[in-house]
Amino acid sequence: MNKIFIILFLVINNFFLLITPAFSEDNKIRIGLLVPLTGEDAEIGKQIIKATRLALSDISSNKIEILPKDTNSDPNKTLRSAIELRQQGINLIIGPVFYKNLIYLDEIKDVIFLSLTNKTLDLPKNVISTGINSISQLNTINKFLRENKINKTILLIPNLNYDQEIENGIKKSKIKNFKQYFYDTEPTKLTKQIEEITNYEIRKQNLFDEITRLENSDDPNKKAKIKNLEKKYTIGNVNFDAVIISDFDESLKSVITSLLYTDISPKEKYFITLNQWFDESLLTDTASHPIYYPSINKKNFKQFEKKFAAEFNENPNHLSLLSYDLVGLIYYLSLKNTLSDLDKAFKSKNSFKGKIGIFDIENNKINHRLNFYRVEDGLLKEIF
Repeated sequence: MNKIFIILFLVINNFFLLITPAFSEDNKIRIGLLVPLTGEDAEIGKQIIKATRLALSDISSNKIEILPKDTNSDPNKTLRSAIELRQQGINLIIGPVFYKNLIYLDEIKDVIFLSLTNKTLDLPKNVISTGINSISQLNTINKFLRENKINKTILLIPNLNYDQEIENGIKKSKIKNFKQYFYDTEPTKLTKQIEEITNYEIRKQNLFDEITRLENSDDPNKKAKIKNLEKKYTIGNVNFDAVIISDFDESLKSVITSLLYTDISPKEKYFITLNQWFDESLLTDTASHPIYYPSINKKNFKQFEKKFAAEFNENPNHLSLLSYDLVGLIYYLSLKNTLSDLDKAFKSKNSFKGKIGIFDIENNKINHRLNFYRVEDGLLKEIF
């Protein structure tokens, strides 16, 4: 538990010893937990349960009780389990994990669901997305662009099912970009599109023309100049200073490879991407260095990993850290609100510092203040 939260907890806890508690002993904060406990995603669900147990242990309060239910990563099973929790008097539920399991939850009007999804569009009105969404990520990128006075930025967005989320993040974050391009993830088509975006053929022809001009000139230093030009692939600049690549894993690397092929170097233009969850393969791909991305607080995550591993003898996934923080968030809000008014806390403007970082809460929305990192020479460095 971080130092700020410990101080906050001790101050509030001591204060509550002096007044009538918000909840009686028989009126606990009962939180539902909708996670996959069967099926192919069962291990994810089991880790989330362990993380919530760890959170309860750290909070050290008997005011909270968590009741897990299985979703089997199935929307119909999710609805049935949610109804069972509601019948037990629960009106606040952490979960479900996946966006696909949200579709029927608007049938349970008087329950709030804190879903671990990072998608924000087309959510049922009673679902709050708590994942690291595109708005949070692009807010952080925008901060970096402003601080470095980078004005000419292009955004590369894959034609996949999250492209609307990216566009929404661009709009909400008010990031100033030069142009947006949507690309096909199929490698051959992708390379062709990157060539067009970077005017590769024109710049390549510029190089050929300059070599030809020198060969036909009377320049006394033409041999040295031609030899120097022959080391290049193109001549001429592109009309952007930074490129934001909205992609992950091998697809991200394909885009970077295409940019390198078209003679766009990360040494000359900023290569920025979305949250990569500290993907270690980026450390070894030195051709793409430096590359920048927003993410959660790595120091806190490493501390959580160590604590989780010591307790359960396994490494946690990122959703475990999020669910750990959500238990702390609910407890923090419960100290300021009665149990019946806890739903109103998500409409009011609040901030909470967890292991991930700072949660900003307002109007049934949660955004995260993220850190920003640079990967270079095999090392990850925190920028802010």
